[in-house]
Amino acid sequence: MKRIIGIGNALVDALATLKDDELLDVFGLPKGSMTLIGDAEQCRIQERFSALNVQRATGGSAGNTMLALANLGMLPGFIGTIGDDATGRFYADNCAQCGIEPNLTVLPQQSGIAYTFISPGGERTFATYLGAAAALQPDNLCADMFVGYDYLYVEGYLVQNHALILRAVELAKEAGLKVCLDLASYNIVAADRDFFTYLVTEYVDIVFANEEEAHAFSGAAPVAALEHLHSLCEVAVVKLGADGSSIMCDGKRVSVDAFPVGQVVDTTAAGDFYAAGVMYGLMHGCTIHQCAQLGSLLSGYVIQVVGTKLSEAAWNEIKLNVARILGK
Repeated sequence: MKRIIGIGNALVDALATLKDDELLDVFGLPKGSMTLIGDAEQCRIQERFSALNVQRATGGSAGNTMLALANLGMLPGFIGTIGDDATGRFYADNCAQCGIEPNLTVLPQQSGIAYTFISPGGERTFATYLGAAAALQPDNLCADMFVGYDYLYVEGYLVQNHALILRAVELAKEAGLKVCLDLASYNIVAADRDFFTYLVTEYVDIVFANEEEAHAFSGAAPVAALEHLHSLCEVAVVKLGADGSSIMCDGKRVSVDAFPVGQVVDTTAAGDFYAAGVMYGLMHGCTIHQCAQLGSLLSGYVIQVVGTKLSEAAWNEIKLNVARILGK
């Protein structure tokens, strides 16, 4: 069995469903974006969240993708940093329970929290307090971490530490792994486009972007953006939300519709679960059409719940649909 290891911000999501977008305006958060916050802002948001009905779930982009793959039986790994507190223990315990092989550094500081504002209609906006998650440094990585894996999955939210990302992808390449990159968020890409371009051009084999991120990277509309991304790497994916997705590999483009759902509850981790479906397909030697279908399937299920925790019944349904897509 092929294996994948993710590296990213080890975060716990604090999820609150909003009646309207007033809080986004209060905190100056662009709808649909991810904004990094400091200690003072974290205290302000925490105070408002304490009055809301909040759910907790393990989060972080790469962590979500590894979670979905673990539930499909893929035995993924994860590299990250947590604090020595209840939030960090919640994160570590969930990894162990779900079948993710954790490589977590524990530090004496507050763990990272992603405050997740869920707007009417399901779109989510993140205010992310990195805390201990941001403390992972290049020196924490070593070649042994990548032994036994075939893919490294990197979340673009790590871009605040160029040296860390470069160390990770260089070690992965030395160990013979293929590198996958999720572009993270359109405002993150726009703010550091030169580095993302260098990273994709020099190291990345598989790149994931939604429509806004692809535009921020290339300045182009979805099809042209997809073609541009594919000109730089082996497999390029552009997710189009309700309009489905497109993948390019070997110069060929395949598009699939979004998985039909009755109601979108929360789009948190939709892209992360989509990436898990694609990676599951690639690791099983599937066609790119099947990979896109698998991505659509997983993202379709996770947007029907708050957060990333699907029921056992839902995972059983997903597995039946996976078998159907793969013709088993």
